[in-house]
Amino acid sequence: MSHRRERMKFVKVLNIEGKDLLVFNIPIAKRTERPVYLTKQPFDNTYKRNYEGDYRCTREEVRRMFADADITTFNDSRILDGFTMEDIDLNSLKQYRQLFAAARPAHPWLANENKDFLRVLGGYRRDRVTKKEGFTLAGIIMFGKSSSITDQECVPNFFPDFREILSTDPEIRWTDRIYPDGTWEANLFQFYLKVWTRLSSSLPKPFQITKGIRQDETPAHIALREAFVNAIIHADYSAPGNIIIEHRTDTYRFSNPGTLLISLRQYYEGGISECRNPNLQKMFLMIGSAEKAGSGVSKIMSGWDYAHWRNPYILINSQPDRIVLELPMFSIIPEETLRNLHELFGEQIDALGKDELTILSTCHIEGDITNSRLQFMINLHRVDITRTLQELCKQGYLISDSKGRWTVYHLNRDYKSFTESFVDNLDTSAGNLDTSTHNLDTSAGNLDTSTHNLDTSAGNLDTSDNNLVRQIPGKLKKEDLEILILNSCLEVYRTIDEIAEKVNRKSAYIKNEVLPALIANGKLLRLYPDIPNHPNQAYKTANISIQKNINRIKNGNKTGNGKKK
Repeated sequence: MSHRRERMKFVKVLNIEGKDLLVFNIPIAKRTERPVYLTKQPFDNTYKRNYEGDYRCTREEVRRMFADADITTFNDSRILDGFTMEDIDLNSLKQYRQLFAAARPAHPWLANENKDFLRVLGGYRRDRVTKKEGFTLAGIIMFGKSSSITDQECVPNFFPDFREILSTDPEIRWTDRIYPDGTWEANLFQFYLKVWTRLSSSLPKPFQITKGIRQDETPAHIALREAFVNAIIHADYSAPGNIIIEHRTDTYRFSNPGTLLISLRQYYEGGISECRNPNLQKMFLMIGSAEKAGSGVSKIMSGWDYAHWRNPYILINSQPDRIVLELPMFSIIPEETLRNLHELFGEQIDALGKDELTILSTCHIEGDITNSRLQFMINLHRVDITRTLQELCKQGYLISDSKGRWTVYHLNRDYKSFTESFVDNLDTSAGNLDTSTHNLDTSAGNLDTSTHNLDTSAGNLDTSDNNLVRQIPGKLKKEDLEILILNSCLEVYRTIDEIAEKVNRKSAYIKNEVLPALIANGKLLRLYPDIPNHPNQAYKTANISIQKNINRIKNGNKTGNGKKK
């Protein structure tokens, strides 16, 4: 019974327009449950979901899933055959011991000889069952010599890469680069020392005094180091590709091969520690450069919030598997962005809330925005984010584009001319739009409002296209409704539900009674013309001249002297 209740948590019944709809939430499989397959043979029968659909996993991907699922033996604990103390860079080990002593001056491990010291760190291991012993993958890639690390038995494609890209000159690919060029022992520890110096030096260090001692490290420094070390300890060194760290003028980018071992929501919430390379994690933990309690992500988020920069966000790529963490180095609303938004929309944006302003500024910076992108930027449920986005569309700030699986939103860069044309076309001398004595001929596609007096005596008429629709009475002639639908689909493809919301009618009525005639007459175009019942079908107006008819309706057929005919 308890298992049944557990399963029922993922099933909900929603009542939509009097119909019960079953909604199934399929949770992400835990690392120990992967790969997921129905046949007896996992190879060639395992699929992975991405944003556009499912794709068949390669055999190598399936093998890596099995390796991640086995939490009794981690990949960085693998004992390497034939490696000796000669493969260890003693200078790297000496530097590490010095940092260890500085972080933990009274620790008993400091008294151990090098091999025993590596043993307690996880760099050297003896298998109790097979009696095999030797240096582990973690020990060699952390402290080994370059030639030993790239040995076929270890990680032949090992190539940690740091790129500093601070020039605006397109001819300059990078202003500095640190990679295995033969001038240094390119192990992970040396890479960490060299790159961290470059990364931390670029962050501002405000003058701070704590208990009489100057603090040169801010929460932003802690966040940056956590992100850097995370890329090292969570990388899948058996996967294709390599660690890439990029420092641009406005962003830090940490990219490593592998998959995310927890869900995105668990990642952002923090508190769960799932590490692919626990021995590497332990080595950085002992010198104070890593977290094991799952609080690393929280430190990254809080550190960036301390600096008043936009929230870090993670990207998951497939084929090849790669995790990318980006830390933007600019304010949520930079001065230039706010200035541009004022130029675009006017002073009325000052009345918008924090979330609305964040959405507009992000859209301005990135070119477009989606609900899934905003879920990790503002503290709202995805349903509330959708409502907020739709409201911004109604107010004319955003334009939606329903191409493909997800709705994408863009800034309405014609907002000012659009609102100005409304002011010119609406007769607001008395504050009301009176069409009770003016029958507008519909023979040419114009709206007949003789029986629909738009009485706004209780308040001024909202001049936005979407809100104008909502102020028209419920009873409309079919041809009048068609014009309103065509107007709502002038510049963007819209789904049936979006159209129904725009014209304040039920989706079923729009679908069955109105759209077929508009499509048959060539007035509406389908997004997927060859697949009428496509699940993501949307519609767009074919004849832009419909705008003239709508403007004429709003204008009330004014004459040149400002009086109605």
